[in-house]
Amino acid sequence: MHILITGAAGFIGSTLAHRLLARGDTVTGVDNLNDYYSVELKKARLARLEAQPGFRFRRLDIADRKAVAELFAADHYDAVMNLAAQAGVRHSLKDPHAYVDANIVGFVNLLEGARHGGVGHFVYASSSSVYGSNSRQPFSEHDGVAHPVSLYAASKRANELMAHSYAHLFRLPCTGLRFFTVYGPWGRPDMALFLFTKGILEGTPIKVFNHGRMVRDFTYIDDIVEGVVRVIDRPARPADGWSPAAPDPATSDAPFRLYNIGNNQPVELMHYIQVLEERLGRKARIEMLPMQPGDVPSTVANVDDLAADLGFKPATSVETGIDRFVEWYVGYYKDGHEASGSAASRAVGAG
Repeated sequence: MHILITGAAGFIGSTLAHRLLARGDTVTGVDNLNDYYSVELKKARLARLEAQPGFRFRRLDIADRKAVAELFAADHYDAVMNLAAQAGVRHSLKDPHAYVDANIVGFVNLLEGARHGGVGHFVYASSSSVYGSNSRQPFSEHDGVAHPVSLYAASKRANELMAHSYAHLFRLPCTGLRFFTVYGPWGRPDMALFLFTKGILEGTPIKVFNHGRMVRDFTYIDDIVEGVVRVIDRPARPADGWSPAAPDPATSDAPFRLYNIGNNQPVELMHYIQVLEERLGRKARIEMLPMQPGDVPSTVANVDDLAADLGFKPATSVETGIDRFVEWYVGYYKDGHEASGSAASRAVGAG
């Protein structure tokens, strides 16, 4: 297939692209290479992809309506995987307009491109953040999500609603994937594991919110990618027996579907830190802080639908995932990438 990946220089996008290329697909990747986090890291991910046959890259911003229209007019895509977005719950308190531009304007530009371009399946990243103040766990796609607690979460829920409208009006198969705390090699520097590793190696305090009373469904990157690939290959279909008298938020009489992709193994944050300390051979200096605005104390995924429909359930333990991340982190910075990571090569020996 020919698959368009937006956010191809990102953590999930680049890892997914490698997986699709390895099985023989053609991948067109787009990214605007913004400076929300290290552009050098994004370029390093991209360089690994550009060395492979079957990959082509176009630098563009999905909020640019003309550029997106030209992208779809220039080629046909069997499927689109939209991973381009302004990420981060906390950053949405500082720069809300960035979320509107990328996550709302950019998203409708892609929907329009897919609609007019005859795309066979439009898949997009949603987020566990959409569950907001829901207290019933594990979180199920079949529960209502009417109370987001951050603009980031609201923008991702808006994506789900927008996608449904296109599935209904234009019969464009659309599948949304609610990712749960993704981590692993080549990860984002603003995520907890990256920040914790950097802090521990440099001997600086790591910030632990809600005084450590946090639970997350940490999901390893390879499990996320496996789920995404299976979804891409199975375009959404109208649900059998769906009734407007008892609507199900996760399905529809349109070709629309929502799935959680989470490890379904909730881990206490302090245990996560302990595993990292053991792998690094160093104790963390911890600064306990109150809960951040827009954050939630616990996220746990119900993945019954993923298992039933796609025959897959994430299962990588945090011990295995953290070990692989640390091995990558030490090697990446040992090779001279970005001075901020230089402590890695000094602090950890053979790895």
